[in-house]
Amino acid sequence: MKRAAPILITDAKISQEEELRRRERRYILMMGTRALCLILGAVLVMLKVPLLGLWLPLCLVGMVLLPWLAVILANDRPPKDQHRLKRYRNNTAPSNALPSQASGRTIDAD
Repeated sequence: MKRAAPILITDAKISQEEELRRRERRYILMMGTRALCLILGAVLVMLKVPLLGLWLPLCLVGMVLLPWLAVILANDRPPKDQHRLKRYRNNTAPSNALPSQASGRTIDAD
């Protein structure tokens, strides 16, 4: 009788609820940073601080790039465990494969 390999707790996947909660927190943090960039940019313009030409473009970059990155990262998910083309990684040929005369490889007989 073949024994199954023990499952280690370090191999356990994160639950979907925890993953969603993590992505929501990251989104809120990034959008909060964007709001701070907007407020900071307005305060810098009102106070006419030195090096305004440096600080204002940095705030603008934060206001433009952070929403885009926040949406991309909020929709990101970890990769799936099994690849949909797993059968092509095995060394065994599918049952409907024919041997190739030239190279010894198998050809799919669809």
